[in-house]
Amino acid sequence: MQLDAHHAIAHNDEVILLSPTGTGKTLAFLLPLLDKLDPELDEVQLMILCPTRELALQIEQVARDMGSGYKINAVYGGQFFSKDRIHIKHKPAILIGTPGRVADHLRRETFTIEHTKALVLDEFDKSLEIGFEKELKFILKELRDCQTKVLTSATHNVEIPAFVKLREPVELNHLGNAKPKLTVKMISSPEKDKLNTLVSALSHLGQKIGIVFCNYKDSIRRVSERLSEEGIPHGSFYGGLEQKDRERALIKFRNGTYRVILATDLAARGLDIPALDYILHYHLPLREEEWVHRNGRTARMHLEGTAYLLKWAEDELPEFIDNPEEELLTNESRPPQTDWSTLFISGGRKDKISKGDLAGFFFKQGELKNEELGIIELKQDCAFVGIKTSKAKSAISKLNNTRLKKKKVRVYLI
Repeated sequence: MQLDAHHAIAHNDEVILLSPTGTGKTLAFLLPLLDKLDPELDEVQLMILCPTRELALQIEQVARDMGSGYKINAVYGGQFFSKDRIHIKHKPAILIGTPGRVADHLRRETFTIEHTKALVLDEFDKSLEIGFEKELKFILKELRDCQTKVLTSATHNVEIPAFVKLREPVELNHLGNAKPKLTVKMISSPEKDKLNTLVSALSHLGQKIGIVFCNYKDSIRRVSERLSEEGIPHGSFYGGLEQKDRERALIKFRNGTYRVILATDLAARGLDIPALDYILHYHLPLREEEWVHRNGRTARMHLEGTAYLLKWAEDELPEFIDNPEEELLTNESRPPQTDWSTLFISGGRKDKISKGDLAGFFFKQGELKNEELGIIELKQDCAFVGIKTSKAKSAISKLNNTRLKKKKVRVYLI
């Protein structure tokens, strides 16, 4: 898929890329588009629009990790507009953002787009589905001089809106190539209220890593309260949750502080999360598309995975779910606590701090061994570090209010 995309985008002005979640579409479109940028031009040359803040941040991280030398910024709702202004005062060559926030910038003329020659609409059908049609129309109308358009999706039979004004696009469809090793199983709940069965199911699954999907954010709050009472560490991810809380939940999920995350269908696509052992449908999905995308979070990239359905006896299975085998719950002891915790560090890229600086900080001053330091996530003004829980307290006492490069940093547990 990546080789096909590289060739198609390098030699065509309009490309539609259809490929399953988790196959590396971000790298597929970034590599050929970087070749089209002018390193001498300090203007926005490539614009990437995506439906969620988390996907914008993920694309930004992938672009930074490529080490292209181009300035890259992500803009999205949930953070102060004034903060955006500061970050993009020196114009980025690559601007990534949600349609609402990018449209807002265009109306306020915080940057010019006369040199924007390439546009990516990543997961464009999801942007339309969640209500960004008006903003996308406005942005496309403003980008009159855009020469290259790339649209991506993980969905079959997507309809391209007329306002995108594609003439003769090249379509690359790799959805048929996906053969996930997915097993579907059903867990029966003796009660209509499935909370007790969910707790039993998570106990049965033990140390496995997965997402529990709910249809409503109010349900997530209720489930979260119960899991907290049972002492089961977990994160929550849904629209309406503060951006900081959403981001931190994903960080703690990625570094192993949480093994379970509760989510709405907002998490079904475009999130940078680890390979999952399972997903669990606390609520049955309302549409086949949601069923496909939820299940697509596991059994990714040739790995095996399991989708569990939590079903009350009187629930009717939708037509698109075909006779799953039943899973009998055996282990009722609560899952053990994870070995990992997450530390916040009050310094980031703007302080000229790198991941290497942070690793050295923890190894030398914090006196950690290699296996005691986990995933490091570096942000613009802060960082998050996974650390063995047994070492967190001593590391904080050695590192808090000390200097990392030239900056005095605070280090604490989140």
